[in-house]
Amino acid sequence: MKLSDLFKKKSSGDVAKDRLKMVLVSDRANCSPEIMERIKSDILEVLSKYAEVDKDQLDIHITQMETDESGTNSVPALYANIPIRNIHHTAK
Repeated sequence: MKLSDLFKKKSSGDVAKDRLKMVLVSDRANCSPEIMERIKSDILEVLSKYAEVDKDQLDIHITQMETDESGTNSVPALYANIPIRNIHHTAK
């Protein structure tokens, strides 16, 4: 990945692809897209008290995590990649 790719705006196709991924994952995890949006919103609200977050690069979704070595049992797990632009030195 090039450094310039980090600052490139997503195309509408990329946005649609991300939305489709979220729908598929939410279906597998039995979590509606509306609930996922509420989770994202709540996480952003809390983090904004302490840091400036890059909302365009935010990646929060639910995946399936295997609970044993055979891979037959899994549970939903929250994955969050949240780029922080700046940390506030005083809480809001």
